[in-house]
Amino acid sequence: MLRIRNGKVLLPEGRFETCDVTVADGVVAAVETAAGNGRKGGDEMDASGLLVLPGLVDIHGDAFERQLMPRPGVTFGHGLALLETDRQMTANGITTAYHGLTCSWEPGLRSREAARRFLDELQAVRPRLGCDTRLHMRFENHNLDMADEVEEWIGTGRVGLFSFNDHLDHMLARLDDQDKMSTYLHRTGLGREAFVALLERVRDASADVPALQERLAAAARAAGVPMASHDDPSPGVRQWYRERGSRIADFPVNLETAVSAHEAGDHVVLGAPNVLRGVSHDKRVTAREAVAGGFCDVLTSDYFYPALPQAPFALAREGLAELGAAWRLVSENPARAVGLDDRGSIAPGKRADLVLIDAAHPGLPLVRATLAGGRVVFSCAGGRREDSAFQTRGAEAGA
Repeated sequence: MLRIRNGKVLLPEGRFETCDVTVADGVVAAVETAAGNGRKGGDEMDASGLLVLPGLVDIHGDAFERQLMPRPGVTFGHGLALLETDRQMTANGITTAYHGLTCSWEPGLRSREAARRFLDELQAVRPRLGCDTRLHMRFENHNLDMADEVEEWIGTGRVGLFSFNDHLDHMLARLDDQDKMSTYLHRTGLGREAFVALLERVRDASADVPALQERLAAAARAAGVPMASHDDPSPGVRQWYRERGSRIADFPVNLETAVSAHEAGDHVVLGAPNVLRGVSHDKRVTAREAVAGGFCDVLTSDYFYPALPQAPFALAREGLAELGAAWRLVSENPARAVGLDDRGSIAPGKRADLVLIDAAHPGLPLVRATLAGGRVVFSCAGGRREDSAFQTRGAEAGA
Protein backbone atom coordinates (compact mmCIF):
# COMPACT_ATOMS: atom_id res chain seq x y z
CA MET A 1 0.00 0.00 0.00
CA LEU A 2 1.16 3.52 -0.81
CA ARG A 3 -0.28 6.76 0.53
CA ILE A 4 0.32 10.01 -1.35
CA ARG A 5 -0.11 12.67 1.30
CA ASN A 6 -1.08 16.35 1.34
CA GLY A 7 -1.32 16.97 -2.40
CA LYS A 8 -3.92 19.14 -4.10
CA VAL A 9 -5.91 16.39 -5.77
CA LEU A 10 -8.06 16.90 -8.86
CA LEU A 11 -11.35 15.25 -7.96
CA PRO A 12 -13.72 13.81 -10.60
CA GLU A 13 -16.11 16.75 -10.32
CA GLY A 14 -13.30 19.09 -11.43
CA ARG A 15 -12.29 20.82 -8.20
CA PHE A 16 -8.99 20.60 -6.35
CA GLU A 17 -8.87 19.60 -2.69
CA THR A 18 -6.00 18.79 -0.34
CA CYS A 19 -6.31 15.02 0.10
CA ASP A 20 -4.44 11.82 0.71
CA VAL A 21 -4.66 9.22 -2.06
CA THR A 22 -4.18 5.61 -1.00
CA VAL A 23 -3.05 3.14 -3.64
CA ALA A 24 -3.23 -0.64 -3.27
CA ASP A 25 -2.91 -3.46 -5.81
CA GLY A 26 -2.54 -1.04 -8.69
CA VAL A 27 -5.77 0.89 -8.10
CA VAL A 28 -6.91 3.87 -6.05
CA ALA A 29 -8.17 2.46 -2.75
CA ALA A 30 -9.25 5.74 -1.13
CA VAL A 31 -9.27 9.51 -1.56
CA GLU A 32 -9.63 11.19 1.82
CA THR A 33 -9.12 14.63 3.28
CA ALA A 34 -5.73 14.78 4.91
CA ALA A 35 -7.21 15.82 8.26
CA GLY A 36 -9.51 12.80 8.39
CA ASN A 37 -7.03 10.16 7.29
CA GLY A 38 -5.96 7.96 10.15
CA ARG A 39 -4.58 5.09 8.09
CA LYS A 40 -1.36 3.47 9.29
CA GLY A 41 1.15 1.20 7.65
CA GLY A 42 2.50 0.96 4.13
CA ASP A 43 4.64 3.50 2.33
CA GLU A 44 4.19 7.24 2.02
CA MET A 45 4.95 9.88 -0.57
CA ASP A 46 4.82 13.53 0.48
CA ALA A 47 3.06 15.59 -2.18
CA SER A 48 2.91 18.84 -0.22
CA GLY A 49 2.85 21.80 -2.59
CA LEU A 50 2.13 19.60 -5.62
CA LEU A 51 -0.90 18.97 -7.78
CA VAL A 52 -2.01 15.34 -7.98
CA LEU A 53 -3.68 14.72 -11.35
CA PRO A 54 -4.89 11.72 -13.34
CA GLY A 55 -2.22 10.26 -15.60
CA LEU A 56 -2.26 11.46 -19.19
CA VAL A 57 -3.88 9.30 -21.87
CA ASP A 58 -2.27 9.97 -25.25
CA ILE A 59 -4.18 8.39 -28.13
CA HIS A 60 -2.12 9.86 -30.98
CA GLY A 61 1.61 10.31 -30.58
CA ASP A 62 4.19 9.66 -33.28
CA ALA A 63 7.29 11.38 -31.89
CA PHE A 64 8.77 7.89 -31.41
CA GLU A 65 9.73 8.08 -35.09
CA ARG A 66 12.51 10.46 -34.04
CA GLN A 67 14.03 7.67 -31.96
CA LEU A 68 13.74 5.25 -34.87
CA MET A 69 15.25 7.73 -37.35
CA PRO A 70 16.90 10.63 -35.47
CA ARG A 71 18.57 11.87 -38.65
CA PRO A 72 17.52 11.35 -42.27
CA GLY A 73 18.55 7.87 -43.31
CA VAL A 74 19.98 7.02 -39.85
CA THR A 75 18.01 4.28 -38.09
CA PHE A 76 18.23 2.48 -34.75
CA GLY A 77 16.64 -0.66 -33.37
CA HIS A 78 12.99 -0.59 -32.39
CA GLY A 79 13.65 -1.95 -28.90
CA LEU A 80 16.00 0.88 -27.99
CA ALA A 81 13.71 3.45 -29.59
CA LEU A 82 10.68 2.19 -27.66
CA LEU A 83 12.52 2.16 -24.33
CA GLU A 84 13.75 5.72 -24.85
CA THR A 85 10.30 6.85 -25.92
CA ASP A 86 8.86 5.29 -22.78
CA ARG A 87 11.24 7.39 -20.67
CA GLN A 88 10.13 10.55 -22.43
CA MET A 89 6.46 9.73 -21.99
CA THR A 90 6.59 8.85 -18.30
CA ALA A 91 8.73 11.94 -17.61
CA ASN A 92 5.84 13.93 -19.07
CA GLY A 93 3.15 12.18 -17.04
CA ILE A 94 1.86 9.97 -19.86
CA THR A 95 0.62 6.72 -18.34
CA THR A 96 -1.36 5.33 -21.29
CA ALA A 97 -0.14 5.79 -24.85
CA TYR A 98 -1.30 4.70 -28.27
CA HIS A 99 1.70 4.88 -30.56
CA GLY A 100 0.58 6.29 -33.91
CA LEU A 101 2.22 3.81 -36.27
CA THR A 102 1.67 4.81 -39.89
CA CYS A 103 1.22 1.70 -42.00
CA SER A 104 1.73 2.90 -45.53
CA TRP A 105 2.32 1.93 -49.13
CA GLU A 106 5.63 3.78 -48.83
CA PRO A 107 8.95 1.97 -48.49
CA GLY A 108 11.29 2.81 -45.63
CA LEU A 109 10.22 4.16 -42.24
CA ARG A 110 6.48 3.58 -42.78
CA SER A 111 6.67 0.39 -44.84
CA ARG A 112 5.09 -3.02 -44.37
CA GLU A 113 8.40 -4.41 -43.09
CA ALA A 114 8.79 -1.54 -40.62
CA ALA A 115 5.25 -2.10 -39.31
CA ARG A 116 5.92 -5.80 -38.75
CA ARG A 117 9.14 -5.07 -36.87
CA PHE A 118 7.40 -2.44 -34.77
CA LEU A 119 4.61 -4.77 -33.70
CA ASP A 120 7.01 -7.58 -32.87
CA GLU A 121 9.42 -5.37 -30.94
CA LEU A 122 6.61 -3.64 -29.04
CA GLN A 123 5.33 -7.03 -27.93
CA ALA A 124 8.81 -8.09 -26.84
CA VAL A 125 9.69 -4.92 -24.92
CA ARG A 126 6.25 -4.21 -23.40
CA PRO A 127 7.02 -5.89 -20.02
CA ARG A 128 9.87 -3.41 -19.52
CA LEU A 129 7.81 -0.28 -20.24
CA GLY A 130 6.50 2.00 -17.51
CA CYS A 131 3.67 3.39 -19.64
CA ASP A 132 0.71 1.21 -20.68
CA THR A 133 1.64 1.29 -24.36
CA ARG A 134 -0.72 0.23 -27.14
CA LEU A 135 -0.96 0.55 -30.90
CA HIS A 136 -2.82 3.21 -32.85
CA MET A 137 -2.61 1.89 -36.40
CA ARG A 138 -2.75 4.79 -38.82
CA PHE A 139 -3.60 2.86 -41.96
CA GLU A 140 -3.07 4.58 -45.28
CA ASN A 141 -6.21 3.93 -47.32
CA HIS A 142 -4.33 3.08 -50.53
CA ASN A 143 -2.21 0.38 -48.84
CA LEU A 144 -4.07 -2.36 -50.71
CA ASP A 145 -1.32 -4.96 -50.47
CA MET A 146 -1.58 -5.19 -46.67
CA ALA A 147 -5.30 -5.84 -46.38
CA ASP A 148 -5.03 -9.47 -45.26
CA GLU A 149 -2.27 -8.84 -42.75
CA VAL A 150 -3.87 -5.79 -41.17
CA GLU A 151 -7.22 -7.55 -40.91
CA GLU A 152 -5.47 -10.35 -39.03
CA TRP A 153 -3.75 -7.88 -36.68
CA ILE A 154 -7.11 -6.29 -35.88
CA GLY A 155 -8.76 -9.66 -35.26
CA THR A 156 -6.00 -10.95 -33.00
CA GLY A 157 -6.00 -7.93 -30.70
CA ARG A 158 -2.72 -6.36 -31.78
CA VAL A 159 -4.41 -3.05 -32.70
CA GLY A 160 -5.85 -0.87 -29.93
CA LEU A 161 -7.12 1.94 -32.16
CA PHE A 162 -7.58 1.83 -35.93
CA SER A 163 -7.44 5.02 -37.96
CA PHE A 164 -8.18 5.63 -41.63
CA ASN A 165 -5.56 7.94 -43.15
CA ASP A 166 -5.24 9.36 -46.64
CA HIS A 167 -2.15 11.46 -47.25
CA LEU A 168 -1.94 10.75 -50.99
CA ASP A 169 -3.59 13.95 -52.23
CA HIS A 170 -1.63 15.92 -49.66
CA MET A 171 1.62 14.51 -51.05
CA LEU A 172 0.62 15.03 -54.67
CA ALA A 173 -0.16 18.66 -53.93
CA ARG A 174 3.28 19.24 -52.47
CA LEU A 175 5.57 17.87 -55.13
CA ASP A 176 7.09 21.34 -55.58
CA ASP A 177 7.50 21.97 -51.85
CA GLN A 178 11.23 21.41 -51.38
CA ASP A 179 11.09 20.87 -47.62
CA LYS A 180 8.24 18.38 -47.80
CA MET A 181 9.78 16.53 -50.72
CA SER A 182 13.05 16.26 -48.82
CA THR A 183 11.15 14.71 -45.88
CA TYR A 184 9.43 12.19 -48.15
CA LEU A 185 12.63 11.18 -49.92
CA HIS A 186 14.62 10.74 -46.71
CA ARG A 187 11.79 8.76 -45.13
CA THR A 188 11.37 6.42 -48.09
CA GLY A 189 14.95 6.25 -49.34
CA LEU A 190 13.76 6.95 -52.91
CA GLY A 191 14.91 9.48 -55.46
CA ARG A 192 12.46 12.13 -56.62
CA GLU A 193 11.54 10.48 -59.92
CA ALA A 194 10.98 7.10 -58.30
CA PHE A 195 8.86 8.66 -55.55
CA VAL A 196 6.65 10.57 -58.00
CA ALA A 197 6.19 7.42 -60.07
CA LEU A 198 5.16 5.55 -56.92
CA LEU A 199 2.59 8.23 -56.07
CA GLU A 200 1.09 7.95 -59.53
CA ARG A 201 0.85 4.15 -59.34
CA VAL A 202 -0.86 4.37 -55.97
CA ARG A 203 -3.31 7.00 -57.24
CA ASP A 204 -4.21 4.80 -60.22
CA ALA A 205 -5.54 2.14 -57.82
CA SER A 206 -7.93 4.52 -56.04
CA ALA A 207 -11.04 2.74 -57.33
CA ASP A 208 -10.26 -0.23 -55.07
CA VAL A 209 -9.98 1.84 -51.88
CA PRO A 210 -13.65 2.06 -50.76
CA ALA A 211 -14.06 -1.72 -50.71
CA LEU A 212 -10.93 -2.07 -48.59
CA GLN A 213 -12.19 0.57 -46.17
CA GLU A 214 -15.50 -1.26 -45.80
CA ARG A 215 -13.67 -4.52 -45.14
CA LEU A 216 -11.36 -3.13 -42.46
CA ALA A 217 -14.16 -1.17 -40.78
CA ALA A 218 -16.14 -4.41 -40.54
CA ALA A 219 -13.12 -6.17 -39.03
CA ALA A 220 -12.70 -3.42 -36.42
CA ARG A 221 -16.39 -3.50 -35.50
CA ALA A 222 -16.28 -7.27 -35.11
CA ALA A 223 -13.21 -7.06 -32.86
CA GLY A 224 -14.54 -4.15 -30.80
CA VAL A 225 -11.62 -1.93 -31.85
CA PRO A 226 -12.41 1.83 -31.76
CA MET A 227 -11.99 3.63 -35.06
CA ALA A 228 -10.84 7.10 -36.07
CA SER A 229 -10.50 8.96 -39.33
CA HIS A 230 -7.64 11.37 -39.81
CA ASP A 231 -7.62 14.77 -41.52
CA ASP A 232 -11.30 14.75 -42.43
CA PRO A 233 -11.69 17.63 -44.93
CA SER A 234 -15.47 18.04 -44.68
CA PRO A 235 -18.53 17.09 -42.62
CA GLY A 236 -19.56 14.74 -45.43
CA VAL A 237 -16.33 12.74 -45.23
CA ARG A 238 -16.65 12.57 -41.44
CA GLN A 239 -20.22 11.31 -41.81
CA TRP A 240 -19.09 8.58 -44.22
CA TYR A 241 -16.64 7.24 -41.66
CA ARG A 242 -19.14 7.66 -38.81
CA GLU A 243 -21.65 5.49 -40.65
CA ARG A 244 -19.04 2.73 -40.68
CA GLY A 245 -18.48 2.90 -36.93
CA SER A 246 -15.72 5.51 -36.63
CA ARG A 247 -16.59 7.89 -33.78
CA ILE A 248 -13.24 9.68 -33.45
CA ALA A 249 -12.48 12.69 -35.66
CA ASP A 250 -8.70 12.75 -35.55
CA PHE A 251 -7.43 16.22 -36.53
CA PRO A 252 -10.31 17.52 -38.67
CA VAL A 253 -8.96 19.95 -41.25
CA ASN A 254 -11.33 22.85 -40.60
CA LEU A 255 -13.60 24.23 -37.90
CA GLU A 256 -16.76 23.37 -39.87
CA THR A 257 -15.85 19.68 -39.78
CA ALA A 258 -14.89 19.83 -36.10
CA VAL A 259 -18.19 21.48 -35.18
CA SER A 260 -20.19 18.99 -37.24
CA ALA A 261 -18.38 16.04 -35.67
CA HIS A 262 -18.89 17.38 -32.16
CA GLU A 263 -22.59 17.99 -32.76
CA ALA A 264 -22.93 14.38 -33.97
CA GLY A 265 -21.41 13.14 -30.71
CA ASP A 266 -18.00 12.21 -32.12
CA HIS A 267 -14.78 12.70 -30.16
CA VAL A 268 -12.88 15.56 -31.78
CA VAL A 269 -9.09 15.23 -31.42
CA LEU A 270 -6.55 18.03 -31.89
CA GLY A 271 -2.90 18.50 -30.98
CA ALA A 272 -1.44 19.83 -27.75
CA PRO A 273 1.44 21.44 -29.71
CA ASN A 274 -1.23 23.44 -31.53
CA VAL A 275 -2.47 24.73 -28.14
CA LEU A 276 1.01 25.74 -26.98
CA ARG A 277 1.96 27.47 -30.21
CA GLY A 278 -1.45 29.09 -30.63
CA VAL A 279 -1.58 27.98 -34.25
CA SER A 280 -1.59 24.83 -36.35
CA HIS A 281 1.79 24.13 -37.95
CA ASP A 282 -0.15 23.20 -41.10
CA LYS A 283 -2.47 26.26 -41.12
CA ARG A 284 -5.55 24.31 -40.05
CA VAL A 285 -7.94 24.43 -37.08
CA THR A 286 -6.61 26.45 -34.15
CA ALA A 287 -6.94 24.21 -31.10
CA ARG A 288 -7.41 27.12 -28.69
CA GLU A 289 -10.38 28.35 -30.72
CA ALA A 290 -11.86 24.85 -30.82
CA VAL A 291 -11.45 24.34 -27.06
CA ALA A 292 -12.91 27.75 -26.26
CA GLY A 293 -15.90 26.99 -28.49
CA GLY A 294 -16.42 23.56 -26.96
CA PHE A 295 -15.62 21.74 -30.21
CA CYS A 296 -12.48 19.90 -29.08
CA ASP A 297 -12.84 16.91 -26.76
CA VAL A 298 -9.34 15.42 -26.74
CA LEU A 299 -5.78 16.71 -26.96
CA THR A 300 -2.86 14.50 -27.94
CA SER A 301 0.91 14.86 -28.00
CA ASP A 302 0.98 14.52 -31.80
CA TYR A 303 4.68 15.08 -32.59
CA PHE A 304 5.92 16.48 -29.22
CA TYR A 305 5.35 14.61 -25.95
CA PRO A 306 6.14 17.54 -23.59
CA ALA A 307 3.25 19.52 -25.05
CA LEU A 308 0.63 17.23 -23.55
CA PRO A 309 1.03 18.09 -19.82
CA GLN A 310 1.67 21.74 -20.65
CA ALA A 311 -1.41 22.36 -22.81
CA PRO A 312 -4.05 22.34 -20.02
CA PHE A 313 -2.03 24.88 -18.04
CA ALA A 314 -1.72 27.07 -21.16
CA LEU A 315 -5.50 26.94 -21.66
CA ALA A 316 -6.03 27.92 -18.03
CA ARG A 317 -3.52 30.80 -18.27
CA GLU A 318 -5.30 32.12 -21.36
CA GLY A 319 -8.67 31.95 -19.59
CA LEU A 320 -10.02 29.48 -22.15
CA ALA A 321 -10.82 26.74 -19.63
CA GLU A 322 -10.54 26.02 -15.93
CA LEU A 323 -7.57 23.75 -15.22
CA GLY A 324 -9.78 20.90 -14.01
CA ALA A 325 -11.86 21.00 -17.20
CA ALA A 326 -8.78 21.39 -19.38
CA TRP A 327 -7.16 18.36 -17.75
CA ARG A 328 -10.10 16.19 -18.86
CA LEU A 329 -8.97 16.82 -22.44
CA VAL A 330 -5.79 14.84 -21.73
CA SER A 331 -7.07 12.23 -19.28
CA GLU A 332 -10.72 11.30 -18.87
CA ASN A 333 -11.93 12.28 -22.36
CA PRO A 334 -9.31 10.35 -24.35
CA ALA A 335 -9.82 7.34 -22.09
CA ARG A 336 -13.54 7.40 -22.89
CA ALA A 337 -12.88 7.89 -26.59
CA VAL A 338 -11.04 4.57 -26.79
CA GLY A 339 -13.30 2.74 -24.35
CA LEU A 340 -11.02 2.67 -21.29
CA ASP A 341 -13.40 3.24 -18.38
CA ASP A 342 -10.90 2.09 -15.73
CA ARG A 343 -8.75 5.26 -15.83
CA GLY A 344 -8.75 9.00 -16.51
CA SER A 345 -9.89 10.22 -13.08
CA ILE A 346 -8.84 9.82 -9.45
CA ALA A 347 -11.50 7.79 -7.65
CA PRO A 348 -11.67 4.55 -5.68
CA GLY A 349 -11.50 1.54 -7.97
CA LYS A 350 -9.84 3.41 -10.82
CA ARG A 351 -6.43 2.37 -12.06
CA ALA A 352 -3.78 4.25 -10.05
CA ASP A 353 -2.37 6.32 -12.91
CA LEU A 354 -1.25 9.57 -11.30
CA VAL A 355 1.03 12.47 -12.06
CA LEU A 356 2.43 14.88 -9.45
CA ILE A 357 3.11 18.33 -10.87
CA ASP A 358 4.95 21.30 -9.41
CA ALA A 359 3.09 24.38 -10.67
CA ALA A 360 5.10 26.91 -8.65
CA HIS A 361 6.24 28.40 -11.97
CA PRO A 362 2.87 28.70 -13.75
CA GLY A 363 4.41 29.30 -17.16
CA LEU A 364 6.36 26.07 -17.01
CA PRO A 365 4.86 23.43 -14.69
CA LEU A 366 7.10 20.46 -14.03
CA VAL A 367 6.28 16.78 -13.62
CA ARG A 368 7.83 15.56 -10.35
CA ALA A 369 6.56 11.99 -10.30
CA THR A 370 4.45 9.61 -12.36
CA LEU A 371 2.68 6.45 -11.22
CA ALA A 372 1.27 3.92 -13.67
CA GLY A 373 -0.85 1.12 -12.27
CA GLY A 374 0.25 2.15 -8.78
CA ARG A 375 3.94 1.83 -9.62
CA VAL A 376 6.34 4.79 -9.60
CA VAL A 377 7.68 4.90 -13.16
CA PHE A 378 9.28 8.36 -13.00
CA SER A 379 10.50 10.62 -10.22
CA CYS A 380 12.56 13.77 -10.14
CA ALA A 381 13.58 16.05 -7.28
CA GLY A 382 14.08 18.77 -9.88
CA GLY A 383 16.25 21.07 -7.78
CA ARG A 384 14.32 20.79 -4.54
CA ARG A 385 16.44 20.79 -1.39
CA GLU A 386 14.96 17.48 -0.35
CA ASP A 387 13.64 14.71 -2.53
CA SER A 388 11.47 13.01 0.08
CA ALA A 389 8.42 13.51 -2.12
CA PHE A 390 9.82 10.98 -4.54
CA GLN A 391 11.29 8.42 -2.16
CA THR A 392 8.66 6.16 -0.68
CA ARG A 393 9.24 5.36 2.97
CA GLY A 394 7.58 3.31 5.67
CA ALA A 395 4.75 5.31 7.20
CA GLU A 396 5.60 4.16 10.70
CA ALA A 397 9.37 4.39 10.39
CA GLY A 398 11.06 7.24 12.23
CA ALA A 399 8.29 9.75 11.64
